[in-house]
Amino acid sequence: MSNEVYALALKSTLEEIQNACPDVTNTFIFKDYDILAKTKNVSDVTATQTRNAFNDIAEKADVIGGLESITIQSAEGKANIAAMKDFHLTTVSSKQADEKYVNTLTRVMIPLIIKIVEEIQSALPETTTNYDEATPTVEPEPVEEEEVTESLEESAEETVDEAEDYMNEQPEEPEEETPAFQMPEEPEPVELEVYDEPLLPEPPVTQLMVENLGGLLVPSDTVRIGKDILDQWKELYSDKKINEVEVEALNGKSTRCKFKQIKKSKDSGKGIIKMPEKIQVTLETASGELVTVKPVVE
Repeated sequence: MSNEVYALALKSTLEEIQNACPDVTNTFIFKDYDILAKTKNVSDVTATQTRNAFNDIAEKADVIGGLESITIQSAEGKANIAAMKDFHLTTVSSKQADEKYVNTLTRVMIPLIIKIVEEIQSALPETTTNYDEATPTVEPEPVEEEEVTESLEESAEETVDEAEDYMNEQPEEPEEETPAFQMPEEPEPVELEVYDEPLLPEPPVTQLMVENLGGLLVPSDTVRIGKDILDQWKELYSDKKINEVEVEALNGKSTRCKFKQIKKSKDSGKGIIKMPEKIQVTLETASGELVTVKPVVE
């Protein structure tokens, strides 16, 4: 689903939260490495630095099953980063803020808006053109029965007159004999229908090197892939869903599995794929060996 759709709805929600609770001084939402929405008083530099710091900590927390939230308390107030599905909400509030009230606003409104956007997107048809509305229906004007009868009689009379004229023009006997053999008539050319619907490009195949992905509560059916490759897929299939990838080892064994983005910025763009031990056993491959990866486009 397009991040722009989320951004429009979430930006309005953040502004409403800040209006309802002025003690919340700064708010913004990010997903992986994309900052989706922020209030006017949050600079791009501040949001980017906070996002990078959280992702670095979250990458290291994979060994304990992931990171849900971070809270930093100071004498002036506190900052909190909380995970909501694949999104992360950052709030900075003063020490006068009512913590229960802030949590009620953020933990109810944000997931509700995300759910509403998902339901609207899933309910929309693939094409929005309404041909019934685009082409108005024109009802024929009523015709009197007498007019129809007169028209039919006139057409019949004209047809009879034309037939009689044609018969009178034909000679009684042909002047020349009809040849015994006649050349067959050439068949009329057949027009082929051409469909202008664009064809989807073939899924790109990328060769990556396997690295181990382990830790407590780490999903055994999910691999991690670099942001540069995911951005390439997003550009090719912007309006299509990609929930799985097909991974094939050099020995010909392949499997389909879920995927996530490599959060550690220093590992992005290195041409690696982080893979749990269970998937390595299925493919009969190991760390340091090469595999090919391509998206499964729905």
